[in-house]
Amino acid sequence: MARKPEPTGPRHVAIIMDGNGRWATKRGRPRLFGHQAGARRVREIVSACPDFGVDYLTIFAFSTENWKRTQTEVAGLMSLFRRYIIKEMQQFVAENVRVRFIGDRARLDARLRGLMDEAEKMTGHCTGTNLTIALNYGGRDEVARATQRLAQDVAAGKLDPADVDEETLPKYLDTCLLPDPDLVIRTSGEARISNFLLWQSAYAEYEFIDTLWPDFTAEEFGKLVGNYGGRDRRFGAVKA
Repeated sequence: MARKPEPTGPRHVAIIMDGNGRWATKRGRPRLFGHQAGARRVREIVSACPDFGVDYLTIFAFSTENWKRTQTEVAGLMSLFRRYIIKEMQQFVAENVRVRFIGDRARLDARLRGLMDEAEKMTGHCTGTNLTIALNYGGRDEVARATQRLAQDVAAGKLDPADVDEETLPKYLDTCLLPDPDLVIRTSGEARISNFLLWQSAYAEYEFIDTLWPDFTAEEFGKLVGNYGGRDRRFGAVKA
């Protein structure tokens, strides 16, 4: 029997969903109107993942730096996250989507943390698309927290310092159950990674596009996923 060819597309796509505020401002609406539109866009992209062979989708919803925004915007975003989880989870269960959250939950309010726990339990049996939502997440913060846990295990005698290598730290990261992203997309025309999945994206391909997140369609997502198949990925080696 002929061996089935390996898929050429990305298995794990991560997205920095940028441009909600500018999208709203262009329409003369408050920034939260843009965030609401961006939240609706998420469902379309999640639903499109199976069509493009994407098994894992990680989205950057709220960074550790976003607390610097106005109190009104932060409070509105937290309310939006709570409503989003309540509204979307049944649909994700119906679509066989497994939901996980990464980031430091300690600063989030108790109700939101409870809803996050409930969503992970509700979808824990799902075997389709793996949706990971980065909420109060920062790459440097994640590495710092992981290092603290690693140091505690060393101090407790559970881990020999001599055994610590580049394969050790990922086991302590928020993403320990996920493969590294193959492709990272940032919308809105900005060309920076904004402290997102710093360790995990060491060999990821990047796409920086001008489209504002609320205008990002499944069709455009599919084109970017298709472009990935044409990349020459050598991981530091040279082809013979």
